[in-house]
Amino acid sequence: MEGWCGASCWVLSLQGSLVFLVSGLAVLGYAAALSAQPTYQGVVRAVCGAAAGKLCEVCFLLNLFMISVALLRVVGDQLEKLCDSLYPNGTLSGAPPMPPWYADQRFTLSALCILVIFPLSVPREIGFQKYSSILGTLAACYLTLVIVLKYHLQAESLGSSELSQPPRAFSWASVFSVIPTICFGFQCHEACVAIYSSMRNQSFSHWVVVSVLSMLICLLIYSLTGLYGYLTFGEAVASDVLMSYPGNDPVVIIARLLFGVSVVTIYPIVVLLGRSVVWDIWVTPKRRTAVVPDVHERRSRVALTVAWMATTLAIALFVPDIGKVIELIGGISAFFIFIFPGMCVCDMLLGVSSVPPAPCSCPCRAALITWGVLSILGGTFVCGQSAALAVLGLLH
Repeated sequence: MEGWCGASCWVLSLQGSLVFLVSGLAVLGYAAALSAQPTYQGVVRAVCGAAAGKLCEVCFLLNLFMISVALLRVVGDQLEKLCDSLYPNGTLSGAPPMPPWYADQRFTLSALCILVIFPLSVPREIGFQKYSSILGTLAACYLTLVIVLKYHLQAESLGSSELSQPPRAFSWASVFSVIPTICFGFQCHEACVAIYSSMRNQSFSHWVVVSVLSMLICLLIYSLTGLYGYLTFGEAVASDVLMSYPGNDPVVIIARLLFGVSVVTIYPIVVLLGRSVVWDIWVTPKRRTAVVPDVHERRSRVALTVAWMATTLAIALFVPDIGKVIELIGGISAFFIFIFPGMCVCDMLLGVSSVPPAPCSCPCRAALITWGVLSILGGTFVCGQSAALAVLGLLH
């Protein structure tokens, strides 16, 4: 009963965060329509000024970099489990055997990056990646179905020791501590402006409907996955829930493969976004209007991709727990989910922005400004909390 209470409160925190998540997407789509900017940082620069635009670029770059580390860490965990399923867990003498060098995570993840992820990340435009979202959605649905079924069939599929973990006493501090994880799981705001700009129907009502439906689908998948994963393993559940399941289960092996493929297709998109931000920071405004030779652009693109992938891979190989990375990403994501949308609303309605605001009645204007202030304060709280958790984790 205690486990149900804690899990239910976490689900309620998800639903409460959904209000700011959806409203933030709506605000960003509206600001993108007024400013006619195709990127998130361009919208913030046009609406909130050059200083806010520079801050957005720095946060954007740091956030995408940490997301890349987290994605590689997830893929590395699944590769490790898949390799473990191919070799026995022990010998007749009782000592665990040494896996061959080609089964080591450092080799498998590095080989995957060089042979698969790098060729997908180098192209200037990754048009076929729009189809990968279908694969990612199917993989997430399959993973949720597996976790729900495993919970109801846990007596046959899991050992008794894995199910005997006593639940931790519920506290509101634990509810607030999960907010950075919620920000990490629901963060799509960085790409929402680019998505809005590529839509054929760019009406505000259509954008709101798309945002609401997308967040509701994510809420359903994440809630079921987190709830049943927690109820199955209790406090022993791993940050990557698939790591809590046995490595030799065929159903779980399929889930690992699908989940790994979906993550592999996401990484090139993150690299593409990060590379564009680096290019905007390096290139001066005067040179932005000049035509860059194709040879120079190609060399710069390949060099940036190699540097990005090598650095994130090196960090991912030495990060012991993805939970630490998620805490940092969740804090930085608060800028894009709460702070920058709140700034855009306040600047547009208070007349500070150079973008002309739409006509708005006084009560509606006051309500929107109040939302903007609350969003900024909430984002500041999440960012500070995430930083405090990260510092406390390092001290302990």
